Amino acid sequence: MSEVIHTITNDIATEKSAYIYFAGSIRAGRDDVPTYAKLINKLQKYGKVLTEHVGDYHLSVGGQSFLSDKFIHDRDLYWLRNSHVVVAEVTTPSLGVGYEIASAVNWHIPVITLYKRGEKSVSAMISGSEGCRHFEYDNVKEAYQIIEKEMAKLGYKENHES
Repeated sequence: MSEVIHTITNDIATEKSAYIYFAGSIRAGRDDVPTYAKLINKLQKYGKVLTEHVGDYHLSVGGQSFLSDKFIHDRDLYWLRNSHVVVAEVTTPSLGVGYEIASAVNWHIPVITLYKRGEKSVSAMISGSEGCRHFEYDNVKEAYQIIEKEMAKLGYKENHES
């Protein structure tokens, strides 16, 4: 993978911690919410997870239906554009997650994709992208180890106070 350099410098961040965009399926299926919640909890040790609602057990496949699609789109792209890193759990295929990943790659935001080994196959547009670092895992503990290693490569340290 070629070196990825972020194009945003603390537009919304006033702290030294990372702004992390977590991407996971909402409208395409919520089967992986327990995994999302655990991954988000781990990522919060590195900084602010802008999309922690993705791991909310109360969020249904209808998503945030009280908000307009336009509002969600614009808000999420604002968060994405101002993030330092994207971590996407891509086991459940989602057009929205693919859109978010493509946008992040286009904006030179580092992207880490995680995928449960042995599940459905991941789109070659994701696994073959040089703008993504793609990893398979067998269990959440292994996913945590991947996150630790990749966040360290990006220069982010776990804050043990979280």
